[in-house]
Formats: sequence, structure tokens, C-alpha cells
Amino acid sequence: MTQTFPPENPEAPTTPSATAPDIQAPGARAFGQAGPGAVPAALRRRVPKYADLAPLMQFKKPEFGRAARLRRASTIWDLRDIAKRRTPQAPFDYTDGAAEAEITLRRARQAFLDIEFRPGILRDVSSIDLSTEILGGPSRLPVGIAPTGFTRMMQSEGEYAGSRAAEAAGIPYTLSTMGTASIEDVAAAAPAGRNWFQLYLWTDRDRSLELIQRAAAAGNDTLMVTVDTAVAGARLRDVRNGMTIPPALTLKTVLDASYRPAWWFNFLTHEPLTFASLSRYTGTVADLINSMFDPTLTFADLDWLRETWKGKLVVKGIQTAEDARKVVDHGADGIVLSNHGGRQLDRAPIPFHLLPEVSAALKADRSDAAIILDTGIMSGADIIAALALGADFTLIGRAYLYGLMAGGRAGVDRALQILEKDMQRTMALLGVSRIADLTPDHVRILRG
Repeated sequence: MTQTFPPENPEAPTTPSATAPDIQAPGARAFGQAGPGAVPAALRRRVPKYADLAPLMQFKKPEFGRAARLRRASTIWDLRDIAKRRTPQAPFDYTDGAAEAEITLRRARQAFLDIEFRPGILRDVSSIDLSTEILGGPSRLPVGIAPTGFTRMMQSEGEYAGSRAAEAAGIPYTLSTMGTASIEDVAAAAPAGRNWFQLYLWTDRDRSLELIQRAAAAGNDTLMVTVDTAVAGARLRDVRNGMTIPPALTLKTVLDASYRPAWWFNFLTHEPLTFASLSRYTGTVADLINSMFDPTLTFADLDWLRETWKGKLVVKGIQTAEDARKVVDHGADGIVLSNHGGRQLDRAPIPFHLLPEVSAALKADRSDAAIILDTGIMSGADIIAALALGADFTLIGRAYLYGLMAGGRAGVDRALQILEKDMQRTMALLGVSRIADLTPDHVRILRG
């Protein structure tokens, strides 16, 4: 006998009614009906129509080559990744590395990360003006290209790519004493550019004087003397790589070349490396510095330079507020807060951390000397932070060299485009439309 359980509602009918609705899933209603719990029409599943899919099916033709690689780079770090794949280890590490344990370089980059921006709201930022004036002349952006040595070793276009990109961007370009193109050739390559010359004072003062005179004759309006290289720093990557100038074709470099044939093809089929200051050199970078640069420099030498050079004079390698005040007292028109990119003294002061102290010290002296900063800059936001904390201008070394190694002149252009876009976006989000309106209130340094 089959047992029948009563319905939960004893009064409910036990047989189907002719008028009872069809059973539906909870919350479901017939098409077109509305009411509490109804499923919106847009959420009901259906078979897609081709007309709906067609706008979504936009397959792009794959892009290859240098231009495509550079377009895909959105940050300086992206350019660094490309550069590392395309450049032999020794020249890449020469650019990428620093002294000893590379503590200073890591700290310099970390300093820019350890900040908090403090934006203002309800400001008109429909137009962002990044132009500024530095050392008596205009610059379309608040950043210039720093002096870098042996640049054609990183990529065959070298200083020519850097100076032309700077000319096109409307910013200063600084040729190093250890640059691999002559003062005259760089000036000819970028005749409408604003060219500066960086000087290492040698033990042979006559050679130094000759360089100064050539720089003036070629139209350089600013002389930047570097003062933090009494001896060479211990750049251990170079030691381990057996780095020489020019690169030597050892078994290791030949094997490395097999993965980067384009670099070696360009290097071997262009004019051998020549220098702004000497015709040829063979040996290590450290040996060159220790044999040619003068470890006896004093402020008397700065006085001599001030009397000799009639243009703007900038001292690069300042790492204390006291030295900043001293070089200004001895006639410098500007200073570069720099620890040589961490390539000289490891555990050196971090330029970004020095900014507030140095800015306050020079203002207390009522000095109008320009404060320029380098070391650690890898984004436009880094540049804006430096300007807010008291810098008048910034310089990039590695950031532009990564672009150079990634794609020659086009890579340098791309690096500057990335930085400009970063700066514009950061300024707009801060609620600031002009460089002059940046103040220390826009940045807070986070302490650990």
C-alpha cells in the first residue's frame, strides 16, 4: 500500500488545477512581465547575433620591429627591459650598475617611492605648462640630458641621438668630457639645440683649458664641472665583466654577441669610438679616471674656472648643504645635487633627501643659484616631486640611456615622451598647471 503524505497546506488542492500557472524557477516571470524579483531583459541569456559580435572582432595585424617595440613601452622600466635584451652585458651593466654593493642607487630610487603626493582639487588643469627657465635660457620641459661617458658604446648613435632628441624636445643636452663624439660634431649635429659641456679637470691644465675654449667656440652656454671623481669608484659589475674601452672581443663577448647581433653589427660597422677630449684610449674606465683626473682639486681651481669661463658655471657632485653654499660663494651659477648616480661613493647622501636642506640654505643666503638634481629619476612623477621640494631643474642619465639602447634616437625620443606624459598627468592630478605653482606642500616624505 502506498502512503500519501498530506500537503504542507492542508487547505491547498491536492490535484492540479486547470487554471494553475506553469511551474517556473524562483523569481522568473513570463517574457515582458515586470514586478518584484523579475530578471531584467539585459541579463537573460540568448544566442549572440553576428551584428553584435562584429564590432568586438577587431583583430589587429601583428606589429614587429623597433617602432612597434618602442610604442609598446609605457614606462622607462619598459625601455630598460628592451635595452637589456638588445645590448651586450658589459655595456648594459656599465650603464645599469653602480659602485660596490649599489646601495646608494637603490636608496636613491627608493627615495622617490617613499613619498606621498598631496593633491589639490577643483583647480583648472585643462592646460598644463611644463616650460621653465634654467641658467638664463628656456627649456620646454624641466629636465635635461645629463653628461654620460662612452655613450656610443651603449648604442652606435650615442651622443648624436641624445643631442638631436634634446634639440627636438627643446631641452638642454650635456656632452661629457668622456663622451664619444667631439664638441664640434655634437654642436653641428644639433645646431638649434641648447648645448652644455661637462668638464673633468685634468692634471694637465693646458688640456682642460683647450676643452673650455673649444666648448665656448662651439656655442655651449654652460660649463658643468664635476667634482666627485677624485678617484674612480669601485664599479664591480665592470670588474666582473672585464669591461674595457673599447669592448674587447673575448670568448665571453663573442658568445654574448650571438644573442645580440644587431648591436655588434652596428658597433663594428661604424666609426671606432672617439672622444670629446682625446683621440683614442684602450683600457678600463677606472684606469682612465685614475690616470687623467686630478685628485688635488681645491676651491682655488674653481676660482680659476670662474675667471676662465665667461658663460654659466655649474658644479656637479654637491652632496652637502655646506658645499652648496661654498661653491656659490666661489662664483657658481648653479649646483647639481648628485652622487654620480651611485657610481662613486657607495652609501653617499641621496640628492632627493638633500633638497629641502640645500634649498633652505641657499634661500637663507638670498642666493638665486639654480638647484639641479639627478640620480634615481625613472619617471615624470619623480621629476615633479623633485621640483616641488625645491629643485629648479633635473637631469636624466640612465633613463635616457635605456631609451638609447632600446632604439637609438627613436628610443631617446620615446623616453622623453614617456617622461613628458608622466609629468603632465601628475601635475593635473595634483591640481597644478604651472611648474612655478609647485610647492613643498604638494609632497610629503614618508619616514620608515
